[in-house]
Amino acid sequence: MWTRKRRCAKLEELHQEQLKSLLPALEVEPFEQESVDFDTFCKSDLRAVKVKTCEPVKKSDKLLRFTLDDGSGTDRQILSGIAKYYKPEELVGKTLVAIINLPPRKMMGLQSCGMLISAVHKEKGRREAASADGR
Repeated sequence: MWTRKRRCAKLEELHQEQLKSLLPALEVEPFEQESVDFDTFCKSDLRAVKVKTCEPVKKSDKLLRFTLDDGSGTDRQILSGIAKYYKPEELVGKTLVAIINLPPRKMMGLQSCGMLISAVHKEKGRREAASADGR
């Protein structure tokens, strides 16, 4: 026999599931109003890069440290704030997209030489990250 407390908990659970089912499948943030002219965009050196190693950055809950093969023959290090979306071991061997001609930037005492391209969106109310590997 169900107690009143269990019935209320079950009703609340069902109510939350119904609310989730009403959420749109995909939520898109508003588009940026400021445009980038074509000549500026063309200056971005976008490259497919292969993840050789990936590890969390000490004392940071957001940053991952990537060692990437960008085809130049020299490893490239990029730090990216995607740690809450991916486990480092899931990314090793993946092909991602990076902008490689940004000026180097120090983060948490480490040099980052570029920026990985990914996007965050909401699916059924949950924040997800997407990148070139389809995830």
